[in-house]
Amino acid sequence: MSATSPQSAAEPDCPPADGSPGHGGRPAGLGAAVWAALGIVYVVWGSTYLAIRVVVETMPSLLSGALRFAAAGLLLAVGLAARRGIGVLRVTWRQFASAALVGVLLLTGGNGMVVLAEKTVPSGLAALMVASVPLWVVLLRRAFGTRTDPATLAGVLLGLVGLAVLTAPGLTGQVGLTGLVLVVIGAVVWALGSVLAGRLPLPADPFVASVYEMLAGAVGALALSFLRGEPGDFDPAAVSTASWVGLGYLVLFGSIVAFTSYAWLLQRAPLPLVATYAYVNPVVAVFLGWLLLSEALTWPIMLGGAIVVGGVFLVARNAR
Repeated sequence: MSATSPQSAAEPDCPPADGSPGHGGRPAGLGAAVWAALGIVYVVWGSTYLAIRVVVETMPSLLSGALRFAAAGLLLAVGLAARRGIGVLRVTWRQFASAALVGVLLLTGGNGMVVLAEKTVPSGLAALMVASVPLWVVLLRRAFGTRTDPATLAGVLLGLVGLAVLTAPGLTGQVGLTGLVLVVIGAVVWALGSVLAGRLPLPADPFVASVYEMLAGAVGALALSFLRGEPGDFDPAAVSTASWVGLGYLVLFGSIVAFTSYAWLLQRAPLPLVATYAYVNPVVAVFLGWLLLSEALTWPIMLGGAIVVGGVFLVARNAR
């Protein structure tokens, strides 16, 4: 899961219900910069699952998440202050509390569970299961009273069938079932944070909101890492070069470059086009996991992944 600001994209996988094409309403004649930014979101966010898998090979899971989001939040804050003045970071207490809550749900709960799971779950399989987030968003919005049409519910049910197929490796013992359950929990918690983000008074600037979300997520992940005893077992000298490089990649590219590109796209491109990242990221993650980590492509992974992505496509298409 990537660190994005839900203020600007609380439910990025689902296009707006009125079918609006995005800020400025320019569905055609998109420039090269738009396609370049979209390519960054496609590849970088899809590759974060691979990077997480590499990081947790020699680094404590939740502690690595705390380091990632603390570094990304601080770097983003410094960049905003340098460009626009320190006053840009000023928010009300209500906005701060809302951003902190959303950050804990998204990054500590959502991302944290996925990071824990990737100790035993292949990165591609984790990405395919995380692709179910839009399905949980629909169900949670329905629980909050939002009406859902039958076609959207059909897409949700189709996606959940795919999710059931993806758990087959856990039931057969090929993959740890506990890890798969953690990924599902992470997806549900991420969806909850996304839904609440649209109902809470977050800072108006999505970049400022992201600063406080990342820092709150880092504090939450650090607290959980202490409960698991991770800091006491952490030996920086035992961390491989690959894990340090992977962590740096997650900070600079996964949490800053890709997010900046995504936030920019929300203002420059039609939202249905931007939302296609939800279908492309899992494919990129599966391909990279197979290519670089020799992760197996079993029939449950390919079939279940195709069903999940198909369900998400139906949900997003219907929401449009």
